[in-house]
Amino acid sequence: MSSATPRTASTPRIELKTLGHRIRHHRLARDLTLDELGEAVGVAGSQLSLIENGKREPKLTLLQAIAEATSTTVTDLISSEPPNRRAALEIELERVQQSYSFLQLGIPPIKVTKGLTDDAIETVLGLHAELQRRDREANATPEEARRANTELRIRMRDRNNYLPDIEKLAEEQLAAAGHSRGALTHRTVSLMAQQLGFELIYVNDLPSSTRSITDLENGRIYLPPASIPGGHGLRSMALQAMAHRLLGHRPPTSYADFLQQRLEINYYAACCLIPETAGVAFLRDAKKERNLAVEDFRDAFGVTHEAASMRMTNLMTEHLDMRLHFLRVGSEGQIERVYSNDGLPLPEDVTGAVEGQIVCRKFSARTAFERQNRTTEHYQYTDTPSGTFWSATQTGSSDSGAFSITVGVPFDDARFWRGRETQKRSHSTCPDENCCRRPSPEVLARWAGKAWPSARVHTHIFSPLPRGNFPGVAESDVFEFLERHDG
Repeated sequence: MSSATPRTASTPRIELKTLGHRIRHHRLARDLTLDELGEAVGVAGSQLSLIENGKREPKLTLLQAIAEATSTTVTDLISSEPPNRRAALEIELERVQQSYSFLQLGIPPIKVTKGLTDDAIETVLGLHAELQRRDREANATPEEARRANTELRIRMRDRNNYLPDIEKLAEEQLAAAGHSRGALTHRTVSLMAQQLGFELIYVNDLPSSTRSITDLENGRIYLPPASIPGGHGLRSMALQAMAHRLLGHRPPTSYADFLQQRLEINYYAACCLIPETAGVAFLRDAKKERNLAVEDFRDAFGVTHEAASMRMTNLMTEHLDMRLHFLRVGSEGQIERVYSNDGLPLPEDVTGAVEGQIVCRKFSARTAFERQNRTTEHYQYTDTPSGTFWSATQTGSSDSGAFSITVGVPFDDARFWRGRETQKRSHSTCPDENCCRRPSPEVLARWAGKAWPSARVHTHIFSPLPRGNFPGVAESDVFEFLERHDG
């Protein structure tokens, strides 16, 4: 730094590109060549060229000499304003061609010459501005993602969480594979893949950011291995991969598009695992006998408790005229997944999003964690400001911690469900904070001003969601994987 212009903490950093353009502007205004100005200030013309191109920072003494030789001042030379419109365009072009968005394109930068017109530079800058706009649009912030998810949830609620076209498609594919009743076998899923021209292959080296990879060129669907071959998880992942092809999906252009595609492939998998015709018949019989139960529905089709619960939301309003709610809640009370069309009062943020909000402590989704015996469902009536609801909750655990699965209905429909005789009842006044979010006056008086909790920050709230066509997927890892398995 000994050769650089001295700076203090309060001195703004000189923009070398702008400085170079200002020196060139004043040199040309005096009709001087590089060598002529160099001779006047005591340096080689090649050294001045490096300064004018922003590649070298001059000493203060040299700046003073240049200012004197060009009849200007040092203050004028180090101004942050480009000397003219052409200089401003060239400076901006260099800036954008050094940006991450441009470098990702892998194309060589445009070299600025006298023959490059101002209009051409403006066109390139306009294209770059549009590229940045699209990047910002694809780079969904948590707030944008929550809004997109809320809009999708409301649309599905208005449709009773029911997609008839996908229901029909699934039944057709099942019939073509020879499936008629009972749990969908892994062999049948393989046959369904073969009908689409794909082979299911289980590997240990899938990239951690993917659930499956479909090799369109060689007709393969790569899936992770499982301790129990043919388990629900593998069947579901294979069916989801097939759904992308059957539904004609293209790379999503927004986070909302990505969420819509995720919903559709999950819906297709659910339709295959619990077909509409068989599922509705089972539920109607159970309702007629006043013996509806998630666990029976689950066991009849060999799926998880959560999958059976969610499938009920697809079928029961549309075919049994019964409104209901579904909740997956973490052990700390956070809502991880939700569907409701029965008026259950749920917490939401300013965007209308429910996921991530803390559900009332009085709901069975929370009280079920307090039981000693968690092998059976927990039944409960809950009085709320919107009426009384009956619910059945099952708890479980995963790598990310404990969770509960709840299916519930308004009081009048409880008569159709097993567990309606329960005597357990709670009273919730949420969203009133005095219900379960504020301490009692006695506890408040005891500890006010005498405690200091340190909050745990969820770091994802500070970060935008992954950008690109497939949020969260590392494309380079996928292509390296395919190279390993090609042939």
